[in-house]
Amino acid sequence: MTINQQTTHIKETTIKEAIKTLLLIDKNNKELIELGVKQVAQLWELTDGEDDEFIIFCKKNYYSDLEEKKKLFFKTSEYLEAINGNFNGMLFRLQRHIHENTGPLQYIDKLFSSYSPDSHLSEDLYKSKIAFIIILNFPRLTLDEKEKLGDNRLLLAYARMGDLFTNRIPAFVKQKCAISHNNAEVYISNYHIYIGQLLKNGEKIFHEEKILLSHWGLRDEIKANYTQKEESLEKQQTIYEVMKRIILQEIPVEVIHSNNYQWDPFSNIIYKNEKVKIGTPEKITRYEKFIDNFKALQVIDSYTGNTYIDRYFSETMEISVKDTEIFFHNYLSSPELYTIGKIISKRLNRKLEAFDIWYDGFKYRSNISESILDTKTRSLYANAKAFEKKIHTILKKLGFDSERANYISKKITVDSARGSGHAWGAEMKGQQSHLRTPIGTKGMDYKGYNTAIHELGHNVEQTLSLYGVDYYLLSGVPNTAFTEALAFIFQRRDLELLGFDRKNSSEEESNLLILDKAWTLYEIIGVSMLDISVWKWIYINPNSTAKQLKNEIIRLSKEIWNKYFASVFGLQDQVILAIYSHMISYPLYLSAYAYGQIIEFQLEQYLDGKDFAKEINRMYCIGHLTPTQWMLKATGSTISVLPLLESIKKTINDIKF
Repeated sequence: MTINQQTTHIKETTIKEAIKTLLLIDKNNKELIELGVKQVAQLWELTDGEDDEFIIFCKKNYYSDLEEKKKLFFKTSEYLEAINGNFNGMLFRLQRHIHENTGPLQYIDKLFSSYSPDSHLSEDLYKSKIAFIIILNFPRLTLDEKEKLGDNRLLLAYARMGDLFTNRIPAFVKQKCAISHNNAEVYISNYHIYIGQLLKNGEKIFHEEKILLSHWGLRDEIKANYTQKEESLEKQQTIYEVMKRIILQEIPVEVIHSNNYQWDPFSNIIYKNEKVKIGTPEKITRYEKFIDNFKALQVIDSYTGNTYIDRYFSETMEISVKDTEIFFHNYLSSPELYTIGKIISKRLNRKLEAFDIWYDGFKYRSNISESILDTKTRSLYANAKAFEKKIHTILKKLGFDSERANYISKKITVDSARGSGHAWGAEMKGQQSHLRTPIGTKGMDYKGYNTAIHELGHNVEQTLSLYGVDYYLLSGVPNTAFTEALAFIFQRRDLELLGFDRKNSSEEESNLLILDKAWTLYEIIGVSMLDISVWKWIYINPNSTAKQLKNEIIRLSKEIWNKYFASVFGLQDQVILAIYSHMISYPLYLSAYAYGQIIEFQLEQYLDGKDFAKEINRMYCIGHLTPTQWMLKATGSTISVLPLLESIKKTINDIKF
């Protein structure tokens, strides 16, 4: 394999001499020796030593004895767990106030939260030669080479150690990335809309005290209104107007995270004490945050020899962006989606509107009033600690025995989230995982509970894949799509966990579940395609201004909508795909949700009729293998959208509408 191309200071003759020297010690591992020496040479700088010192280093630090190499691996793993765990703990404390609802933020909170305590770690490990010892003995393998290792867990763990040092990025570059990412995250986590202050035709149509985070809360409010009979459509239309104002950056700054004004998003006029005022548009702040993230990540390109797009997909996801786009295009082009659109239109008794990409009426909960669900969750979970105490019970309801449920639940702490909620995993044994979800003053409403169950799925994965694997370097899952899959699996069972009986679900309900999965995937793949398209564009146009980026995102959102959604919805030039906050604060993450839903469907098919808890325990102790290896071991199949497409076709043929 070849490492990312960087200028090497070591002569080719020196590299050959070092390889020859090591082959005299170990003639049985020629390929690995060549990989290790060449990869060390690629990252070796003038400050690391002259050519003769390079040869001496290789001879002194190559482990030819297999038992000694194994000892090196275990000791290094132990040190890395201590380092990763403690830096993770520091970062958690530094970012606590921006992630948890601890009150108004001060400037000092933003400064500390943007500080990356481990930004110098890689640089220090190179200077101390630790990184070079790891590279020499555990060289990086290609994806194909990893997949040929078979079931040898130790060699698979060696391969993951080989992924640790593949480039040499200066600390100041990493710190710049941390600052830009944190600034975007703070911006998004404080982007609340007081929808109780929204007006339509001069009247308030939402509960006075309701506050929603963009985009998550706004989207979920649209979903919730499919269960409401009165004023639901005009509420959804009003929220979509808010979304469009955010995307176009026409939203008045006076109404962002503030209830000082009433706002009519249709006319874009704000009111205070019955006085009319033209608000001050937010302008291009949203897109400035995107540009800042891009600029910070682009600096890394010169140290890795590839783009952030390549690094995210080919290296982090271990799935190429080209394959992803083909995969997504084929699904979005499925003729069955047109039929599902017609079904939804008939169920709504109206033509589809753009926000119906979030149609939620196929779910069982669509028959239950949100107010009933809110009352139920608030009575059970008055605060974060109340939910934390119930995790043991929730896991038992999912089929985990009391001992296992206790083992997992004791490793999870619940906090009230400032933003949308997330799961913060442990990086070493003995460290707590944290579940964060929005919790209001009246307790946890259904939206917060639904998020909490999703995040609990992440926490369970984080716990099992840390404590249940045989080697620390294999802890975790192949990529974030696999942890999202378990989070979706947990989230799907949220009503059962509240006591709503689903054991005798009808065939019709099962069919509706298939349609729901198909439609949900349709939406998130569309958003993911926009995310990828924007990143490809900005790499072609790296000097773009935030205003130019805004215009391009709007153009691309309409283009993708017209290509894949217009024929289904009967609407052209909609911008709704551009509302996702992930595009601003979590670059290219959206594809993980799309893959996660595909993987979830395959896992659910496999789990049907089996011992749920037993299988989850088994699957999520497989560890950080490649995506293909993991899926084959978990289900016997590779990642594929075909099972879902086949189920969709069967459902459409069988169900009566």
